[in-house]
Amino acid sequence: MRRILLSTIKILISVALLYFSLRKVDLYDLAARIRIESLGWLGIAIAVTFLQIFLGVLRWREISAECGAPLVTRQAMRFNMIGTFFNQTLPSSIGGDAVRLWLVARNGAGWRAATYSIFVDRAIGLIALAIVIGATLPWSYQLISDPHGRSALLLLDVAALAAGLGFLVLGVLPWPWLKRWWATHHVHACSVIANRVLFSRDHGPKVAVLSVAIHVVTVVIGWCVVRSIAAPVTFGQVFQLLPPVMLITMMPISIAGWGVREATMGLAFGYAGLIASEGVNVSLLFGAVTFVVGIFGGLVWILSPEKAARGAEPIEVHASE
Repeated sequence: MRRILLSTIKILISVALLYFSLRKVDLYDLAARIRIESLGWLGIAIAVTFLQIFLGVLRWREISAECGAPLVTRQAMRFNMIGTFFNQTLPSSIGGDAVRLWLVARNGAGWRAATYSIFVDRAIGLIALAIVIGATLPWSYQLISDPHGRSALLLLDVAALAAGLGFLVLGVLPWPWLKRWWATHHVHACSVIANRVLFSRDHGPKVAVLSVAIHVVTVVIGWCVVRSIAAPVTFGQVFQLLPPVMLITMMPISIAGWGVREATMGLAFGYAGLIASEGVNVSLLFGAVTFVVGIFGGLVWILSPEKAARGAEPIEVHASE
């Protein structure tokens, strides 16, 4: 009952935010701006999204090996594609993580190792995103003249950096109770693994480069979407505005980030002195690109051996009875 209630709340949040965001958008005008050349840019955006998933696979492999859940590249790519599909269908922007966790655990890694690999992967991605946002703050402050927008951006980045730093510090604290107390035991273990990954000679540089590259690729996808409708936005502006929006979209309060992303993007464009409705247009097309890639992930799920095995489970139980 609680799960149904939370799902309903997230659906309502997505619908409400989409409604308020789309009130200022002329969807007919947006559709008219998508022409033959637009499809080329959107096709590039889809291809780059697949590249982003592959970069995520390479990082996840490095992390999962340290968690005791080693993955081969082909297997990790399949799991990430399936996760992309469920990110679009489950009531959360990170719903695919739960499915990835289930897939890794089912393939013999165990629930603890699978959970740690997903959690550490997400944590490192969040830290990298906060660093990217922090690195662009001087230019963002030149772009955003509104004091409320500047304060919101600074507060958002400080909160993300503090959370990431606090998570890493937890793993080096010498207090024994952190390992024993149920509320900190697993978080502390994940922090230890994250420190081991980030500050090792073997994994650290590779994971750091991949983590930053993943967020840069997100900007490239956004730029391709901008070019598809010839929106009056530069690459530098996309680089400064999109990462904070993606950070907010990570909050699991809607379905696949829909509504939250559009409302935040429109607000960010407005703070930057750009046309707010263009921000919503870009966000809608960005979401559409992700949705199309999610469809491919759905095909991977349908054809996957895990799906076939899951479908056979009830039959096997019935036969044994």
